[in-house]
Amino acid sequence: MAKRSADGGERPPGMADVARVAEVSAQTVSRVLSGHPNVQEHTRAKVMAAVDQLGYRRNRAARMLSSGRSRAIGVVNLQTNFSSRAAVTSGIKDAAQAAGYAVSTATTTSLDTFAIDSALSRLADQGVDGVILAVPLIHSSERIEQFTRSTPTITIDGSRTESAEVVAIDQALAARLATEHLLGLGHDTVWHVAGPEAWLDATSRREGWRATLEAAGRSVPPPLEGDWSPASGYRNGLILGRIPDVTAVFVASDEMAFGVIKALHELGRRVPDDICVVGVDNIDLAEYCSPPLTTVAQPFAQMGALAVAHLLRHLEDPDAAPEPTVVEPELIVRASTAPRAATEPAPASPARRSNAMAAPSQE
Repeated sequence: MAKRSADGGERPPGMADVARVAEVSAQTVSRVLSGHPNVQEHTRAKVMAAVDQLGYRRNRAARMLSSGRSRAIGVVNLQTNFSSRAAVTSGIKDAAQAAGYAVSTATTTSLDTFAIDSALSRLADQGVDGVILAVPLIHSSERIEQFTRSTPTITIDGSRTESAEVVAIDQALAARLATEHLLGLGHDTVWHVAGPEAWLDATSRREGWRATLEAAGRSVPPPLEGDWSPASGYRNGLILGRIPDVTAVFVASDEMAFGVIKALHELGRRVPDDICVVGVDNIDLAEYCSPPLTTVAQPFAQMGALAVAHLLRHLEDPDAAPEPTVVEPELIVRASTAPRAATEPAPASPARRSNAMAAPSQE
């Protein structure tokens, strides 16, 4: 719904127009679009309805692209303290700087589509040339789809939208490499500590693990779910360490694997003699775990650099056909895995038998 400008031409709707339609102040509109938490939900809904009615976001994005290059790339990140996220961001910044681009980051504390939409709005307001969506977005929204249709966007970290170009790691292959490695060492089956179901990478690893066991004709144990943190790995390790049949565990991240190994040590279960453990990521600390962790390496910095390369190609040639890229992970074998011993594990010590009687339940 365009308005007339002073020279008689049409101008795209502005924040004041959104405020008028929503019957709120321009400051309230600004707070909603910036993702400010102190806005009542019914007010937020009115503002976003006005945004959709006026096409405010779409026109802002169009003005951004038509006004010339800012030589800035926007990145949407999830706020975490995970080493992998820092590595991806570092790869993006290094590649962008080498190409003469600045990087503007919008961080979201939630995977809710409104939170991600708000982060994209902040980047649009800054006039970035394009965006790298580095969050595990499984479910999109119409506003996110509108943004990625009008603004060059590359998705990594499992995100998917209809219009964005995808750069991804084959997470099902990561799970297959880990599971086949453990089966090849003589284990009857492989247990799994999974990441949260809200993350596409976690569900892909879970599916790859299950498919590998089924293809080998092995039983599929019930997966245990973590939240990527060492603490969640530790909690699950206390459960796994008290199950006599567990001899091999595939853990969906290195940081959770550290927690699993700590719990096994405390229970007197030897790694890898009693239980072999494989992680995913190959973060810097994996080599210095006790024992050093066998893991499936994820080239995080390379993924960031690839995302920048794809985005710059799209900026240079907007009509170029999308070139989705899937990167293969690599198994790194260290001392946390070894061939399964031919003899049965040693009987549990009195302390271990006492601990087993107080085994915690998984919530």
